[in-house]
Amino acid sequence: MNIRDQITDMARATRKAARQMARLSTEVKNRLLENIARGLKEQEGFIQAENDKDLAAGREKGLSEAMLDRLTLSPKVINSMIQGLHEVAALPDPVGEISEMVKRPTGIMVGRMRIPLGVVGMIYESRPNVTVDAAALCLKAGNGVFLRGGSEAIHSNLALAQIIRDALVEESIDPAVVQVVPMTDREAINVMVSLEEFIDLIIPRGGEGLIRYVSEHSRIPVLKHYKGVCHLFVDETADFEMAIKIVMNGKVQRPGVCNSLEAMLVHRKIADHFLPLAAKELLEAGVELRGCATTCLLVPGCTPAQPEDWGMEFLDLILAVKVVDDLDEAMDHIVHHGSQHTEVIVTENYSNAQRFLREIDASAVMVNASSRFSDGGQFGLGTEIGISTTKLHAYGPMGLKELTARKFIVFGEGQVRA
Repeated sequence: MNIRDQITDMARATRKAARQMARLSTEVKNRLLENIARGLKEQEGFIQAENDKDLAAGREKGLSEAMLDRLTLSPKVINSMIQGLHEVAALPDPVGEISEMVKRPTGIMVGRMRIPLGVVGMIYESRPNVTVDAAALCLKAGNGVFLRGGSEAIHSNLALAQIIRDALVEESIDPAVVQVVPMTDREAINVMVSLEEFIDLIIPRGGEGLIRYVSEHSRIPVLKHYKGVCHLFVDETADFEMAIKIVMNGKVQRPGVCNSLEAMLVHRKIADHFLPLAAKELLEAGVELRGCATTCLLVPGCTPAQPEDWGMEFLDLILAVKVVDDLDEAMDHIVHHGSQHTEVIVTENYSNAQRFLREIDASAVMVNASSRFSDGGQFGLGTEIGISTTKLHAYGPMGLKELTARKFIVFGEGQVRA
C-alpha cells in the first residue's frame, strides 16, 4: 500500500471513530484520561527507552541543544504530561453546553450548543509531549485526533500513542480515534493536508518553515502561529529589580521555546542606569546581546545589532536590545517587528499599562509578568494544543473550548415562517 492510501485509510478510520467519541459521557472521557495518566506512570521506563533512541539519533544528526531539549522526555516532562491529563479531566466538559437562549418575536427559542470540531489534525516537530497534550484535549472535547510528529521523535511518539490506544481499548473505544502517522516521509504531510473529507482542522506546531509549508499546501483550515517574537518594554517607571527578574526568566529559563523573550526595549530616561545592571546579569548567564548604537555605548561587550536582528526568533541565548524614546516608539517597534504572540510591559504607570493592554495586538499582553506565562497550562486551560496568532476561530493558547464549535439550536411549538 502506498503512502497516500495508507494515510487516507487511517484518516477515514479516525473520522468514523470520532463519531463514537462525540457521544461519550463526561464520566467516560474523564476516566479515559485518568487511565492514560496511569499508563504513562507505569510505562515511564519504556517511554524513556524509546525517547533515548530519538535523542541518540538527534545527536548524530547534530541537532542543537535547544532542539534536543524540546525532544527530551525527562521525568519532569513525563510528570508534566501526567499532571496535564489530570487537569484536563478536572475541567468542565464544554460539549453540549447551551448558551444565549433567546425568545424571538415568532415565539421560537434560539440558542447555541457547543459541539466537537470532528477530527483535528496535528503536524508538529520535536516535542513528543505534544502527542499526549493534543490527545488529552481533543478526546475531552469529543474529537478524533490525527497526529504527524517529526521524524526526530518517531520512537517517542509511537510509544506514547501505544499507551493512549491501550487506554482506549480498555474503555471499549475504537483506538483509531487517536492515530499517529508511523512513517517519516514528508509525503505524509502532503496527503494529510489534502484530506478535507476526513479532517476538519489542521494545527501545525513547530518552526516557521513547517508552518508556512502547511499553510501554503493545506486544503483544510489551518490554525497557526509562524513564530514567537516576544518583546519586553521596560518603561521609565519600571521597578529595576522586577524588570531584571522578568527579562532573566523570559530569556534564560528556556530560550528554545516560543514564549521566550527575543527583544528588550528600554525607555531612554532610564537606559544609562538600567541597562548596565540588566546586561551584567544577562552576560553572566551566557546571553549574547545585540544592541542599538545607544545600547552598545552603555554596555561594553554588546554586539551591534543588524537590521535582521529586529524581529528575529533566535530560540537561543541571544537578545536584541533597543533604547526607545517613549511608549509610543516601543509600541511602533512591536507593531513592525512582533509576531502577535506575547508582549510584556514592566511599568508602575497605570495609564501606560492600560494603553499597552489596549493598543498592542498580540494573543497575550502582560503587565509586570514574564512572557513564559503565555502557556495554556499557566492560563488555567489544563494544557494547550498550540497557540494561535490568527483570529479565526481562536487567538492565543488553545484549550478545550477552542476545540469545539457552536451550532444554533431552535425550540418551537409548531411555528412556521410567514
